[in-house]
Amino acid sequence: MPLLPEGKSLYINQPLTTVSTAYGQQGNWIAPQVFPVVPVARQGDLYWKYPQGEWRRTIAGVRAPATESAGGGWTMQSDTYFAAVYAVHKDVDDQTSTNATGGGFNLYADATRWVTEQLLLKRDRLWVDTYLRTGLWTGTTGVGGGADGADIAGGAAGGSNITIYWSSTGSDPIRDVSTQMLGQARKTGQRPNVLVMGPAVYTALLNNQTIIDRVKYSGSGFLTEDVIRQALGVDRLVVTWTTENTAPQGAADSINFMNNKSALLVYAPANAGLQTLSGGYIFSWTGFLGAGAFGTRIKRWRMEEIESDRVEGEMAFDMKVVAPDVGVFFSNIVQ
Repeated sequence: MPLLPEGKSLYINQPLTTVSTAYGQQGNWIAPQVFPVVPVARQGDLYWKYPQGEWRRTIAGVRAPATESAGGGWTMQSDTYFAAVYAVHKDVDDQTSTNATGGGFNLYADATRWVTEQLLLKRDRLWVDTYLRTGLWTGTTGVGGGADGADIAGGAAGGSNITIYWSSTGSDPIRDVSTQMLGQARKTGQRPNVLVMGPAVYTALLNNQTIIDRVKYSGSGFLTEDVIRQALGVDRLVVTWTTENTAPQGAADSINFMNNKSALLVYAPANAGLQTLSGGYIFSWTGFLGAGAFGTRIKRWRMEEIESDRVEGEMAFDMKVVAPDVGVFFSNIVQ
């Protein structure tokens, strides 16, 4: 199967030479929008973690004359990161490149874009697999209204691990989110400030009667991402619009959202820093031979043995869950 358009497909009617279609996802990438990126000079190393319990314990006391003050301290914990190098290439052969001359094609630009999109797709897929899963954060699962009504009515408020589907009549996402915020703030001293959700969740919130009733007198006229963000009390709302084709080449396309029906409520600061709490960090190996953000490099060189030019991209990073106790995962929160 050819890796580039067949030669005959490069000859097109002259009026169409200024028209082409491509399916990019610029602006929709998930990974850069949530957890801070930590530039690192080495591929792998240690990072330090402060145990929060020893910082929350109150030991200061009254000091009597000629006595020492109350003393204490804390132990240190460490973890490691390792920035794996992800790579992909696209070959532009001489024959195809020559045939494309004058036809409105720029195969090198197309190859660069394709390689870049492949790396960004991989990065988002790893982000979803790393952070949007059960058994990691505090968890709650969406259910219909036919189960134990008393339990469901309390939702997260009763400490239950089930919550009424936000797409169901009688659900109250504002209550559910605020209750989970309260629980996380009580345990960690930090209120979650980011809500990551799939498109189906976002659509359900746009049509949720509780939210509509709460904001209908706000003057906005209609619901937007920003109105929903304010209603739910978070600083940032991220919708995971990235789509992925899971079918092998040659088979019928199977395209869907990487995350559609789940949501993550988590604390994430705007920037990484020492003694800065975050649910996760992304360690980017920027010291990798001059790599840029996310340890990204794009290279092009001659492959004379196959009479082609190779366009290759690399990205070196490690996604780490740093503080799982500052997040709540709403699994399948809509039907």
